[in-house]
Amino acid sequence: MTAKQEVTGTKTRVWDLPLRLFHWSLLASVVGLFVTAKVGGDAMRWHFYIGYFVLTLLIFRVVWGVVGSQYARFASFPPNPLAAWRSLRGATHATLGHNPLGAFSVYALLAALFFQAVSGLFSNDDIAAEGPLMVKISKDLSDQITGLHKINEKIIMALVVLHLAAIIYHRFVKKEPLVKAMITGDKLDLAGLAAKDDSSTRMRGLGVFALCAAVVWFVVNKL
Repeated sequence: MTAKQEVTGTKTRVWDLPLRLFHWSLLASVVGLFVTAKVGGDAMRWHFYIGYFVLTLLIFRVVWGVVGSQYARFASFPPNPLAAWRSLRGATHATLGHNPLGAFSVYALLAALFFQAVSGLFSNDDIAAEGPLMVKISKDLSDQITGLHKINEKIIMALVVLHLAAIIYHRFVKKEPLVKAMITGDKLDLAGLAAKDDSSTRMRGLGVFALCAAVVWFVVNKL
């Protein structure tokens, strides 16, 4: 594989393996967070564990947005509200990576999930579950953060619904199988610069993830 071209037939590599693993791990984790939050009780212990994992994933995504392959980098899909609005009104954008509306969705979800993960570190349920950093602040402040944590849960749900609606629209109206592309890493009927997705890219991704996990472990256990 090369950084410049990787086109086989009508397929072009767009999403590298570390990014794809991030995407599906985050999806599974968000589902786990919602389920454990609704079950409550002993499940809250797993809610916190999954939350730490999500925080690790999010930190990884930020770093990978700088050092990852071409279309994983934030520079390839900068936030552009005006272009996103035009996309919403039907304008087309020739791009292998995220279009402006997709970029807006990515940034919104990352911001909401980051807030949720960080606020969870300071939250409590007034029974037995407490975030590991709650002891660093007052109970009143923790209660306020917990309230925002619960409100933001609804915002995340709305963003997820919009994200799913966009996927369905692209699949059945625009005939773009986005889910398949995030599984295989390839997009069809497109030619252009392909993302580098070789063994060195994947090892770099593993190293970045390990460092991010170490940061979260330190925050949770040593601060």
